[in-house]
Amino acid sequence: MTGADGRRPIVVGVDPDPSKRLALSWAANEADRRGLPLRLVHAQGTPTGGYRSGEVRPSWEEWNRALHGLGDQVLKEAASFVESRRPTVETSTLLAEGEPAWVLHEEARNASLVVVGSWHLSKRRGMFSTASVALPLTAHAPCPVVVVPEPEHITQQPAYVVVGVDGSEHAAAAVDVAFEEAALRGALLRALYVWHPPLLGVLDEDAAVRECRRVLSETVAGRAAAHPDVELHHEVVRGHPVQVLTEASRHALGLVVGTRGHGGFTGMVLGSVSQGVLHHAHCPVITVPA
Repeated sequence: MTGADGRRPIVVGVDPDPSKRLALSWAANEADRRGLPLRLVHAQGTPTGGYRSGEVRPSWEEWNRALHGLGDQVLKEAASFVESRRPTVETSTLLAEGEPAWVLHEEARNASLVVVGSWHLSKRRGMFSTASVALPLTAHAPCPVVVVPEPEHITQQPAYVVVGVDGSEHAAAAVDVAFEEAALRGALLRALYVWHPPLLGVLDEDAAVRECRRVLSETVAGRAAAHPDVELHHEVVRGHPVQVLTEASRHALGLVVGTRGHGGFTGMVLGSVSQGVLHHAHCPVITVPA
């Protein structure tokens, strides 16, 4: 829901497990940096084991009533968590019925960012921290989606943000967001073009790398001029994009990628590189639609 002043909120999916607060903390910090409202969303899909207790009788009406009560409590605790850490952030809450991925996708229509958590996407641990939420949301959301891993990783000084570049429209949009994130944090920006040689090789490898450098330079040039306060490091790296970007994310503040790149196939809604880093990155991953 866009505010009366036209500001689009940051939307965060609130996990029912109170020990999983890194995504909520990241979203609150981001809202504070950007001066944006924060919308806390909890969706009630199919009841899971984490909701069940001996006090709930096995009827749908009782189950639904108990879920509403628990959902209200989840949001109340999340709002208190935000208020205690970022008291100036304007917050609102939404308790919705439906699958979390669908609910968050609908909220994304009027959001600046959508933030969810991840306990490694291959595992099912909580309604807002699984592949069933993060992957379809990332593939279809009309705004950037941030997947914040747990547990918290160790960052490195000087602080830096990483962005993957491949010359595509999606990568160009990712670079815009990466410069913005680096500027907000006073961090430097590492722009990486990962050149993955084809299986059959190329006739002139030096020429291929020079072309990669040209595309990289052209992609960041105008944006660097618009952000003179951001220290920019850009380089072409040989290797597999997922492996290189995952390693670059090890001590980064964030990794920014497009949802699709030149390596995608027609009909794919989420590129193989963006899927790969969502599964393996060590830091928050920001996926950006074109």
